Amino acid sequence: MAAWGAIASGCSTAPGDPVIRTELVRPSLPPAAREPCPAPVPLPDRSITSGEVTRWWGRDRAELRACEQRRAAAVAAIDGSASP
Repeated sequence: MAAWGAIASGCSTAPGDPVIRTELVRPSLPPAAREPCPAPVPLPDRSITSGEVTRWWGRDRAELRACEQRRAAAVAAIDGSASP
């Protein structure tokens, strides 16, 4: 048994424990992804129909929410934090 230990130790070229280095490399996030999504487009300076209100409001809200969720998820993924 002592012979096996001598053989195994004879094959080692590095003295002591091996050195292991871990380096965390994060991808870079484009600056545009950190900017908030634009506000909804202002309404025209005239009376608008109830159909226009419903259509524009629904579209603006849906697009704004989707944009903000994508932006926040991208920032959270890069920063390593939880998405709001």
